Amino acid sequence: MTRYREVADDLRRRILQGEIGGGERMPGEQSLATQYGVSRGVIRNALAALRRRGLVSSHPGFGWRVRADVHTQEFAEMRSFAQWAQSRRMIPGGRVIRQERDAASMVDARVLRMRARDDVLRVTRVRTLDGRAVMIERTTYAPWAMSAIEALEPDEPSVMTALQDAGIAMASAQHRIDTVAASSEDAEILGVRRSTRLLRVRRETSTADGRPIEYGDDRYAPDTVTFEVHASTVGQVVGRAQL
Repeated sequence: MTRYREVADDLRRRILQGEIGGGERMPGEQSLATQYGVSRGVIRNALAALRRRGLVSSHPGFGWRVRADVHTQEFAEMRSFAQWAQSRRMIPGGRVIRQERDAASMVDARVLRMRARDDVLRVTRVRTLDGRAVMIERTTYAPWAMSAIEALEPDEPSVMTALQDAGIAMASAQHRIDTVAASSEDAEILGVRRSTRLLRVRRETSTADGRPIEYGDDRYAPDTVTFEVHASTVGQVVGRAQL
């Protein structure tokens, strides 16, 4: 592997893990060259690669900084929105704007592996970072998990942690990423124009024994979050999606 790519991959890892936080200045080129035992030219190429990925930006006379307006998360991290935000030194928030029991549809029955005649719980929640609305979370919960969700406060910042406290542990998740035009409700909540393209993550989660917990549709405001999905020859899945 080309040396600058090795350096870029390690710097990317440090940014993803929060070692160098959003908005922070990167170590100087000479300092990085000494750390990695390479020339400054290698460091410049590595930083340029990170800039193409949208992770850093350069400022003449001020060096390189991790971009503050784009926050990055790896799908290998099985963490709640709140846990991820706190690891990035941001203040997470959440607010339920709609919650209701509803008769299960055929889709609900198939995804949640339940009887179609039973009820599900549908919850629409807005998620915030440092007070800014960045994501709308629309989730459908399986019948066996409904009471735990209904017991939560409307402004509970970490649903995953609360579920774990109730004995419901999310052990695996599937994600599908695309973009979708903002609906009227999306636009009002996120403060964008109707039909603005939003990054959408459709997810399904389950317990360690494969029991479905919920599935949902998360829609992110533009220029707020970048997802990193890194694939390697050893089978680790950690591409990247950004809007």
